[in-house]
Amino acid sequence: MAGSSSFDISTGADLQEVDNAVNQAQKEIAQRYDFKGTNITIEFDRDKGLIKLHADDEFRMKQVLDVLMAKAAKRGVPIKNIKTGDLEPGAGTSVRCTVTLTQGIPQEIAKKIQKAVKDGGFKKVQASIQGDELRVTSPSRDELQAVMAALRSQDFEIELKFGNYRG
Repeated sequence: MAGSSSFDISTGADLQEVDNAVNQAQKEIAQRYDFKGTNITIEFDRDKGLIKLHADDEFRMKQVLDVLMAKAAKRGVPIKNIKTGDLEPGAGTSVRCTVTLTQGIPQEIAKKIQKAVKDGGFKKVQASIQGDELRVTSPSRDELQAVMAALRSQDFEIELKFGNYRG
């Protein structure tokens, strides 16, 4: 077999599914009895990949985060790619929180993945960083399968997607 096979490693969430999860969380909060008479807002900024939360107190904020995470998980949004920021105090007892969505592999994690591929002892396997993705190439398809299995077994703090497989 001449030539080489390759696949891409990427990460990210379907923004439409995130939007649906936010809308479902807002509906549930509006309908739940324990949230009646409270001032809770959830805003999703698609362009920046941020969800801004505002609640009356820390207890309610934790409940809102639980509802949001449950809805996101149901919609197939990778929970590993959702980073919850610190609670910021607002007026009185109110608190704010910013939830960040990881879209694309950050540079430092890409370098860890690249190092893991090199340290894996795979023959003739190359991993190159291309923007917010990685491309892994090898003359052997079996080696590529072994690389995928090895990367799946490690925790890089984000969910990895393997795609664009070319043989």
